[in-house]
Amino acid sequence: MALKRDDMTQVLQETTRRGVGSRRWQKPVYRHFLPPCNHACPAGEDIQGWLALAQAGEYEKAWRALVANNPMPAIHGRACYHPCEGGCNRGELDSPVAIHAVERFLGDLAAEKGWQVSVAPATGKKILVVGAGPAGLSCAWHLARMGHQVEIRDAAEQPGGMMMYGIPAYRLPRDPMNKDIARITGLPGVTLRCGQRVDDVARAKREGGFDAVFVGVGAQLANRLNIPAMDGRKMTDAIGLLGDVSRGGRPALGRVVAVVGGGNVAMDAARTARRLGATDTVIIFRYDQQHMEALPAEAAEAVAEGAKVRWLSVVDHFGADGLVVEKVTMNPDGSVTPTGETERLAADAVVLAVGQHSDLGLLADAVGVTVRKDGTVAVDAELMTGQAGIFAGGDCIGGARTMTTATGHGKLAARAIDAWLGGGTYDHPAAHPLVRFDMLHLPDYRDAPRSVQAERPVAERMGFDEVDAGLDARHARYEAQRCLSCGNCFECDNCYAACPEQAITRLGPGQGYAVSMDLCTGCATCFEQCPCHAIEMEPETAGQDSALAPSGFKVRA
Repeated sequence: MALKRDDMTQVLQETTRRGVGSRRWQKPVYRHFLPPCNHACPAGEDIQGWLALAQAGEYEKAWRALVANNPMPAIHGRACYHPCEGGCNRGELDSPVAIHAVERFLGDLAAEKGWQVSVAPATGKKILVVGAGPAGLSCAWHLARMGHQVEIRDAAEQPGGMMMYGIPAYRLPRDPMNKDIARITGLPGVTLRCGQRVDDVARAKREGGFDAVFVGVGAQLANRLNIPAMDGRKMTDAIGLLGDVSRGGRPALGRVVAVVGGGNVAMDAARTARRLGATDTVIIFRYDQQHMEALPAEAAEAVAEGAKVRWLSVVDHFGADGLVVEKVTMNPDGSVTPTGETERLAADAVVLAVGQHSDLGLLADAVGVTVRKDGTVAVDAELMTGQAGIFAGGDCIGGARTMTTATGHGKLAARAIDAWLGGGTYDHPAAHPLVRFDMLHLPDYRDAPRSVQAERPVAERMGFDEVDAGLDARHARYEAQRCLSCGNCFECDNCYAACPEQAITRLGPGQGYAVSMDLCTGCATCFEQCPCHAIEMEPETAGQDSALAPSGFKVRA
């Protein structure tokens, strides 16, 4: 096909190679993507954002960015199961960033320095929060920072919920936990009333003159199994045991303790039994190792401290002759079939760790509120129940029953309550696209082994002192610097240095770059040199003049 006299563009570049030519057909655009750590965090933390500040040594700014979403970093840095690290792209290179260890460092440093936050002017609105666990405390924090008056009521003698009465002190020492909680309850407008059980939410709302209520009562009632106990033998539940120990009790369980269950609570019960004097602990689990409900790290710690596991076993009965267990086989649908083959095990005590449920009697008279057959509260996308003004979150609404999930529910509920009080609804901002490891451009990177927190030797773990020692400032900053800043520009200057046309201009620290479309040829060199995939190439709009105004980009806008 002959070329027109007024179009000297080469056919080769137009139709086949589409390389650099006299007419640009694509252009670089700076984008924000969602890093996998942020995506995996149930509390909705901007992990990459506060890690960037921590790696620069801006620890107070990092802490403030962190508590904008999660007010309990010292707690979560110790006891969260850190799903963020499971999604960390760094794990494809060597090992994930130890996010929880840096979070713990910031939380402890804030307590040491006495950092505080400001609150908005008083709105005159009054909200009742039922339950001083992670959901309720998180909700109170965010509501108070918005300027609302918050009253927290909890039936227990101390705040914390299952953080206080379900997580042993060797994992979550009470001093840093209490400091995180005190910062929340010490905010202007927050009132904490422990030892005050709410039996009727609707009545409490009406009589207290509250504009809204958040129910975050948690799941503190243990499930039971129908296991015959003969000859005066008694069984206890793990929730009761852990709560008793948290209150200072030291129940005598005997030398040999059997724990029934396979979740994280079962691991805590087995490790607690060892600290109460048991010489042997055995965990009875109905499934095989591949279906263990506890996190691998939690199970490994229990085994390291001497716990043994009997897989594919169920308890038949418990009597003076010991504990009789029966072997089972797993079926493809997840059920088990008894084999009739039994074995007798010596046992002085049996601890049941087979799940928990919530006491939802306080909602019985709340018109419109639905409690499902599985014992959870029905809520909408904004965590409002069937009665306007009554919200719920945490373990009592089901889903992933973790401390961090509950913390995220508290934040969402606070935003939803604030919007509802203003006559509107809370619209969650649209998430940026997720950035995968295969989207990064890492032809060259520095090996950086993960920092490991020092642990108390197993032989010295007879008490309830904390097992992990945490990271010092040098190692915390180093660990933060291992972050790859996936999907978000960190101003490495690779694009600036690589551009053959000098079309890219620095805008200044924290402001990113601008691209001059008068100079850009669309060669994509900047895209290929961006290690974190903060640049994408977009097709030139049909009929658009290639001499465009510079497009600026602000880091973490």
